[in-house]
Amino acid sequence: MARQIITVFGGSGFVGRHLVKRLLKRGYTVRVAVRDVESALFLKPMGDAGQVVPFPCNVRNRADVEMALDGAVGAVNLVGILSEWGKQNFKNIHLEAARTVAEVAAEKGIHRFVHMSALGADPDSEANYARTKAEAEDAVRKALPDAVIMRPSVMFGPEDNFFNMFARVSKISPFLPVIGGEMTAHGVGGGTKFQPVYVGDVAEAIAIALDTPDAAGRIFELGGPSVYSFAELMDLLLEVTQRKRALLPIMFPLAMIKATFLGMLPKPLLTRDQVRMLRHDNVVSGEHPGLEALGIEAQTVEAIVPTYLAPMRGGNPMKRYA
Repeated sequence: MARQIITVFGGSGFVGRHLVKRLLKRGYTVRVAVRDVESALFLKPMGDAGQVVPFPCNVRNRADVEMALDGAVGAVNLVGILSEWGKQNFKNIHLEAARTVAEVAAEKGIHRFVHMSALGADPDSEANYARTKAEAEDAVRKALPDAVIMRPSVMFGPEDNFFNMFARVSKISPFLPVIGGEMTAHGVGGGTKFQPVYVGDVAEAIAIALDTPDAAGRIFELGGPSVYSFAELMDLLLEVTQRKRALLPIMFPLAMIKATFLGMLPKPLLTRDQVRMLRHDNVVSGEHPGLEALGIEAQTVEAIVPTYLAPMRGGNPMKRYA
């Protein structure tokens, strides 16, 4: 009996590699729709022969999307960017691509559909990232009312863009930034609040939602078990990497100035749009179900982050530093 096909757009990325593994365990053939097929070849050994199918697809090309969804029983859209560069802008990648994928899925009668959004998605946001994420949600649900929307907080895991980036910064810089932080009687504290969620838990949530009819048409806010301030996360990172670095509070106006220049890099450490996002806490609202509604017990930052930051440790153990 032939395996059913699930198409995962952007399946070679951070979330995709974890999701593909879980879908394979559920017995699906996974069609990994990516612009660069070679970037997805590392996924093939995860499954049996022919169970992982890297598939060339430009999500902005409707014909490509139609071929990628041909014969599929379900689909997941993970395509997204953190910063804009040339034609890779938020409107094209977040909104128009999501609209195309959802509309084609609807035309093909595919109703098992999960769309990756983000906590903070807001049609009235001053941040282009958050605004286009919200607009994409609306476009997807208009095309596919049964679509499941996932809104994760900052995700952590072996290939993450958060802890890994700041760990690399800590290797060469005498301080770590705390955007929006302030001086307190005990050192530097505060800053934007986050509810980091393990990427494996997010992938598991998507896989379960695809197989759970009751999840259809719902929005899930995915956060971990704890909320941390920016300063607390930098403190935790320093403890894990066994480095002693000063925490430097950076007010939002100064962060905007720094982001103006950093944003000019091909892979910027910080953009003006991200600073706008950081003005608002990134925690679940409680208005929508979360991981627990899908039967998932969230992994903690303390349990997972040390497992992949160990190679970045400094030479000397240290006490908790703030």
